[in-house]
Amino acid sequence: MDMEYDAAGPAAQTVELAYRITTKDLAEAVRLRDSKTAAGRRRRWLFPVTGVLSLLLAALAIAGDESAVKVTGFLTAGVMMTVFALFGPRIQARAFRGLLEKAGDCHTVVDGSGVLAKTATTESRISWAAQPRYAETDGAFVMLSDDKGAVAMTVLPKRGVRHPADVDRLRALLDANLRRI
Repeated sequence: MDMEYDAAGPAAQTVELAYRITTKDLAEAVRLRDSKTAAGRRRRWLFPVTGVLSLLLAALAIAGDESAVKVTGFLTAGVMMTVFALFGPRIQARAFRGLLEKAGDCHTVVDGSGVLAKTATTESRISWAAQPRYAETDGAFVMLSDDKGAVAMTVLPKRGVRHPADVDRLRALLDANLRRI
């Protein structure tokens, strides 16, 4: 597909991307989503706080000669919560590795009506209304739904554009149709 350049403005233009989504892309998107949503911000502090409290309870249980079962449970919970707080986005992204490998290369067209993403296994049309917000990282644009947890998201890696100038054109398209957060 050839790109269309239209003098009618950014909303009428088309930007094409070709890429393969990686677990690194997904981890970056999950971190971004967590920083931009109330639910994500709660998760960012909830897991470390719960982990620290579990470790403190384990220390109190040890000091009070409580049973080894309670101590082991508190220690395990504390360690698991702390690990998830530190590596949660990466763990979540790795859970999709098989699906990403099966999907293969992605060809995406962004135009005035939204985003059309095609892989070996799927074809998805995402209207601007379905994911009305977006944020930008160094490596990608991430479109987000407007529910509390931004459950739906679309990752558009900047490395997928054909020409460096297309990053600015894509940003203009997103700015014309979505709310930047």
